[in-house]
Amino acid sequence: MTTPQLLSLLVIGLMMVGFVSNRLRYDVVAVVALLASVVLGIVPADKAFSGFSDDIVVIVGSALVVSGAIARSGILDLALQRIALAIDRPRAQLVTLVVAVTALSAFVKNIGALAIMMPIAFQMARGSRVSPSMFLMPMAFGSLLGGLMTQIGTSPNIIVSRIREELTGASFAMFDFTPVGAVLAVVGVAFLATFHWLLPERRKAESGLDEAIAIKNYMTEARVTETSAVMDKTVSSVQKLGGGRAMVTGIIGDNGRRRTPFPDAKLRVGDILLMEGEPDALDKMVALGGLSLSNRMPVDQTQDNEAGSVEAVIGQNSLLVGMTAQELALFDRTGVNVLAVSRRDKRFTERLGQIRFENGDVIVLHGNQQRLPEVLRELDCLPLVRRSIRLGSIRRGLLPLAILVGAVAAATTGLLPVAVAFFAAAALMVLVGTLPLRDVYEQLEPPILVMLAALIPVADSLRTTGATDQIAGWLSTAAQALPAWGAVGLILVAAMAVTPFLNNAAAVLVMAPIAAAFATGLGYRPEAFLMAVAIGAGCDFLTPIGHQCNTLVMGPGGYRFGDYARLGLPLSILVILVATPMLLLVWPV
Repeated sequence: MTTPQLLSLLVIGLMMVGFVSNRLRYDVVAVVALLASVVLGIVPADKAFSGFSDDIVVIVGSALVVSGAIARSGILDLALQRIALAIDRPRAQLVTLVVAVTALSAFVKNIGALAIMMPIAFQMARGSRVSPSMFLMPMAFGSLLGGLMTQIGTSPNIIVSRIREELTGASFAMFDFTPVGAVLAVVGVAFLATFHWLLPERRKAESGLDEAIAIKNYMTEARVTETSAVMDKTVSSVQKLGGGRAMVTGIIGDNGRRRTPFPDAKLRVGDILLMEGEPDALDKMVALGGLSLSNRMPVDQTQDNEAGSVEAVIGQNSLLVGMTAQELALFDRTGVNVLAVSRRDKRFTERLGQIRFENGDVIVLHGNQQRLPEVLRELDCLPLVRRSIRLGSIRRGLLPLAILVGAVAAATTGLLPVAVAFFAAAALMVLVGTLPLRDVYEQLEPPILVMLAALIPVADSLRTTGATDQIAGWLSTAAQALPAWGAVGLILVAAMAVTPFLNNAAAVLVMAPIAAAFATGLGYRPEAFLMAVAIGAGCDFLTPIGHQCNTLVMGPGGYRFGDYARLGLPLSILVILVATPMLLLVWPV
């Protein structure tokens, strides 16, 4: 081997050690590997930052924004209501999510299927009080398995079909991949449902502070209107919308009389509901129940100065202490609304505007984003660490889901490249207001995007230095004495091995010609070997960098680099053991 080839393998090997050791964060390891590659001359200086414009970085970043907009829209809450009633155990939820994303991935791009299902996974995890890490990696692996079933399910299948047409004059058909792919999908889903416990429970690194300051007993009030979904329904039906994490503590009729909120008490138009619970549960009760926040006045907002909510603690010298929002005419004075109040070990029975504030009370204020900091200073209130408070936010219903479906359809039919389709969807989400501009960058996972962008030119150094050709030569030599099943298995393992460094599409472009020439040299038909390349390239379960689906869940799931191998290594072995005889059965050599 030449010196550049050895240096390329050395850098990638040391980088893998850095990832697994977890001494430095993964994006720092990738940046150090990129700088080392440039210094050693195996990555040209003018190509060092080419990864930042790569389609994979655009796809992952856009998918995170789209997924955040879908989750914020509230449309999935409606879909989950019926599912949640029937499926409330985490393992049953895991099976449902994995089966759904696997089936969906057969007919749409697997990154699109995963983006559709991720917000549902977050909702289920929150309702079951488990970490999203229990669901996300199995879902990502399920999306990869589902993509094996049809020609359009994943990029390797499409590329292999084109290469077969160039070699033999006949492309693979849409469902030529189904016999082997469907068996792998069924076996893989069964494995994920049974051995998901191999994954350690992870949480996003920044979630600890959010959980530490999480307020569990906010009080707010909302009015039943003529268009409310809960009109003429019972109190218990409203409380079910909050998933058991919020309750109705009082009812004030249109005539001002109070009623006891018995579970079977009927709700009438004009009723004001006093509610207490966690912010997201209160938000669901208001949004899904079609309730109106009774004390909220319209806030001035423009495209640049959007309305939003902030949590704040009332200070000792605040002018709010000893006063009520009504006495202060707070909205007329400041232009902000009080949406909710929380006091330690206190259940409020009075209406929101009649609560007399005390030092240490936590309040949710809603108003113009640029005006809120000035109002907090004026009121002598200390803002809590920023976290998502959706109570009082504007929703767009079906619109974000329609945008996502349109993007997936455009990518699946070839009307637009995947990167362009998802980037356009993310831009549309912002333009139509489904995701406020201030929240866009919170949805992105900068460490993940930096890691990807840095790794792309490092991994490509294997190809540019000729190391991949050298490895291919070794494979041909090693397979001369192997039987047919051994040769097919070798190609399958080799495709799996190179995919993390070349990404799945590049791995097919490198390995498919090698596999075809390899089969011809051994006197075999090429179909089983080309299919082995597609399966190997589509089944990167060992790292977060070989496929964008794995990368997409790394940040939200709080996973470490080595976590992928814990679940992915036995799954990879299972795929090899099942795929090899199935390939020879369906595609005799």
